[in-house]
This record gives sequence, structure tokens and C-alpha cells, in this order.
Amino acid sequence: MATFKTLKDTTPLDRARALRRDDTDAEARLWNALRARRLGGWRWRRQVPKGLFILDFLCVEAGLVVELDGGQHAEQMAYDDRRTAYLEGLGLRVIRFWNSAVLTNRDGVCDTILDACGGEHPSMGPG
Repeated sequence: MATFKTLKDTTPLDRARALRRDDTDAEARLWNALRARRLGGWRWRRQVPKGLFILDFLCVEAGLVVELDGGQHAEQMAYDDRRTAYLEGLGLRVIRFWNSAVLTNRDGVCDTILDACGGEHPSMGPG
């Protein structure tokens, strides 16, 4: 007889791996712009477990979390507010974008993220 895992049976790391594997179109498009230090030389991680939460994107060096919100987030604003307060309590800054913004204006979203990081990474200076 087969056993089935539920979200409650998995660890945060298992959940993060599943989210990476099953990313949304918006997450995939943004990850393509962030990965491999493509955005200003900053190193990004995706679907990172942090406490009870899994962060969409995290740049440890800049102390910045980027969250992408789909339509369901309109109904869970209180949850998002608690999550943001928790992350800010850890010294992280959180910025949010609607999935539609990433899909229709990825360059603008990336410009905003780069500004929030403080511009180009210091190691990317004139060489």
C-alpha cells in the first residue's frame, strides 16, 4: 500500500525543493534574470526556507527578499503583513511584485530590484 505525503509531513527544505521544481511562469522569468549573478553581480537564491516561511527570492548580501504575488495574495494580506514583519525583524527588507508585473514588465521589475540592492554589486566596479 502506497503512502502519501502531505504538506504537513514535509520539511521546509522538501517544500522549497518542490516549489523550485514547480515554479510559476513569473518565478521562472524572474529567476532567469537573477540567476548566475546576472542582475548587477548580486547572488540570489530562490525558494529559501526561513523560519516558518519559504522566501521566493533572497539576496543575503543585500539583505533583500523579493516576493511574487499571484491573485490569491489579495485575500491573504494579513498573512503577508505578518510574514513581512517577521522578515523585517530578522533585518531583511521585503519588496513585492504582482506576477503580472513580472510577466509584462520584467525589465522594470529588475530595475526596481537593482535599486533596492543599492545598484551594481561593489565587486562589479571598474576593473
